[in-house]
Amino acid sequence: MTPLVQSVTNFLSYLTVLADIFSVGLLIILITPLRRRGWTRDVAVFFGERALFLSFLVALGAVAGSLFYSNFAGFQPCLLCWWQRIFLYPQAILLFVAFIKKDQLMRLHSIILSSIGILISLYHTFLQFGGESIFPCAASGATCEHVYFLEYGYVTIPTMSLTVFALILLFMLSPNPKQKQLREL
Repeated sequence: MTPLVQSVTNFLSYLTVLADIFSVGLLIILITPLRRRGWTRDVAVFFGERALFLSFLVALGAVAGSLFYSNFAGFQPCLLCWWQRIFLYPQAILLFVAFIKKDQLMRLHSIILSSIGILISLYHTFLQFGGESIFPCAASGATCEHVYFLEYGYVTIPTMSLTVFALILLFMLSPNPKQKQLREL
């Protein structure tokens, strides 16, 4: 790895660890009954009201990171990487448009896309950490088990993807008292 690629990898890996810690904290806030009152409710509502914008930033950063790795660093994406991109790339555009138009219905679409992305990245992570494939890898280039880097004992490209999808999902599941469209469904 070149020094620039290693520096970017170190930075993104560090952000992934921080995002994982943050995600666990937000998940605890969202699933505990305490979120209905006090500071935990305030935290959940804070992120719920800003979910579209924060999710857009996360998706945009992930798109930039994946393009950096494939176009600059030369890491060839495998079949599962392409599938994860299919569920991530459109979200960057859709979340931006939804944020501009204040379209809260996008939250539902993002929940669906991120949930599928989580399943794919979980499976990809499982493969990279030695799991047995249940589907044959039809990749013509990189295999799905290939690990380009391993930072902090667990951060790889699929775990970065898993973190991105989980963070977007948690933002979208955070309550937004101002949202009317989803309550009417």
